[in-house]
Amino acid sequence: MGSLPAGTGKQLHFTIVVAIALVLAFLTDRAGWLLPLENIYYDTWHQFAGKRREAAHTAVIAVDDETLLALKDEPLAFWAPHFARAMQAASSAGAKTIGLDFIYTVSAEAWLRKLKLPDSEASRNYDSPLRAQLAAGNKILITHLVENAKGELELLLPPQEHLLLLPHGLNDLGVANLYPDADKLVRHFYPVLMPEAQVPGISFALQLALRAAGGDSGGDAWQLGGKTWHRLRTLERIGYVGPPGTVPTVSMKRLLSPDANADPQVRALEGRTVIIAANNSGSSDRHFTPYSRGILGWRSDQMTGGEIHANIVETLLSGHFPRSFPLALQWLYVLAWVVGGAFLYLRVHPAAGAGAAVALSLAALAPAYGAFLADWMLPTGAVQTALALGFLATLGLRLTGEERKRARLKQMFARYVSDEVVAALLAEGASPDLGGVEVEVTVLFSDIRNFTTLSEKLGAHEVVRMLNAFFSRAGEPILNQGGMVNKYIGDAVMAVFGSPVYYPDHARRALAAAVDLVKVAQEFRQWMKQTFPERGLPEFTIGIGLHTGRCVVGNIGSVKRTEFTAIGDTVNTASRLEGITKELGCVLVASAATVSAAGAGVRTGRRETVTAKGRSEPIEVFEVLGLEQARQA
Repeated sequence: MGSLPAGTGKQLHFTIVVAIALVLAFLTDRAGWLLPLENIYYDTWHQFAGKRREAAHTAVIAVDDETLLALKDEPLAFWAPHFARAMQAASSAGAKTIGLDFIYTVSAEAWLRKLKLPDSEASRNYDSPLRAQLAAGNKILITHLVENAKGELELLLPPQEHLLLLPHGLNDLGVANLYPDADKLVRHFYPVLMPEAQVPGISFALQLALRAAGGDSGGDAWQLGGKTWHRLRTLERIGYVGPPGTVPTVSMKRLLSPDANADPQVRALEGRTVIIAANNSGSSDRHFTPYSRGILGWRSDQMTGGEIHANIVETLLSGHFPRSFPLALQWLYVLAWVVGGAFLYLRVHPAAGAGAAVALSLAALAPAYGAFLADWMLPTGAVQTALALGFLATLGLRLTGEERKRARLKQMFARYVSDEVVAALLAEGASPDLGGVEVEVTVLFSDIRNFTTLSEKLGAHEVVRMLNAFFSRAGEPILNQGGMVNKYIGDAVMAVFGSPVYYPDHARRALAAAVDLVKVAQEFRQWMKQTFPERGLPEFTIGIGLHTGRCVVGNIGSVKRTEFTAIGDTVNTASRLEGITKELGCVLVASAATVSAAGAGVRTGRRETVTAKGRSEPIEVFEVLGLEQARQA
């Protein structure tokens, strides 16, 4: 099977990375493993947002420390007359509906009868003020779902004599249970806890909202806040208006005052749904909410149950609460981030890819927070997980097939070209066709003049020392210009420009390398004089020939030994031109094809038309004296 074209290979890798990242992130999310991370971001958005909006529909009448001090001589179980006075004051102020967030299952009168105390007016009519308020309507009492010894759920109901006074009977009751998430934070609520119409299974907050909006709690569905709420047990998010204390709160002591209706705070209850709830320092009815999680750790501020119920009423009546997009849209959103991440990962170094993953993960926070401010939830943990998985998938691909391929290429070409050229070759993502490909290149040949004489006057080890010293210097200008030092042939150097990495300006690069090579040879003369003094050596000099044209580049050789090299007339001509430098008395000769391809700025001397050995047609050549630096556009 043939290898995939470069473009096809990249597309395949891209598809694999995206698929792995998206599928694994989806499975991780479906398993619930991303929920803690999503909750952290959800809570953090609350922290950043702070107060979201004014509580327009609700208020809390707080049984606070001030109220407890004022009534310290009376047990809470016998506060029915005080609750009645508070209800009366709130109703006079114009409150729409009043909810009593205190659970009690026996009336004070029934308890007094149980004690078999002497009959009195107080024992017969102690609860009459509260009974009158309940009978007047627009009052909601709470029930509570509890688990009995058999593991069955039961409802704790108010006293029967009070139930009979409620105008709507069971539909004036609401279940007050709050259900924290696994991490103990209250983020959600059940509008309906028990869907059966014959039992009081509607939540306390929904009953209050329905009564305030004039809805029929006996129906199967209700329109509130622009949304249809069905008589089903479904979990919904609470649209908190702000941190603890955002919902207007009035001390119950103010409503017990004889001039309560003149109090501005009491008058501010007009048109609101009011919840009478505990808010004293010793109350256990306090809960962790998204505002309890600080950015740098947990905070101690909790929210009272009454204020949480008020936030739920605000959610129902205002229609403001965080909504999730359909699942398909959520994962299309995740896919968009993964596609962007994979596009970057496959084009940059792994270290840069890791930086891109971090940058994209941080960038995903901005749209998520913006969506939260508009009451929408975007998956954030899923995006970041998918980006991380995409990066790991990219690493996996590189550490398997691609990295092995890159390692082979690096091993093969590192001895021919500079590190920069190796990097460029690897960055292209496609290896050269080692079977041979015809390309246009510029070939450089250089050899040492009078090498035979030098060899006669120097020992064998000295000749090797000289060649190694010169070739180590001669290779630098070639490598610096992106050329390939193809081979050393005795005292000659063959270099190719334009392969294996193609440069459009390969001719100019070759000329620049040749000009620098002439300077290297001139500087090497001093090394020769210092290393071999008084040996009568001829002056060290070289000859260089360059030619530009098409040739075949690839692996040439036998089964046991191959070499990546260039063959063809262009190579032969460059070699012949190097030899012609002796006849012309020049150091550097280039063909007209090379000079023309190099562009402007080539300083030339002699110009000759010569017939190179092995060629039937003459070739025009130039003595090259220098190369001006190309002007920037």
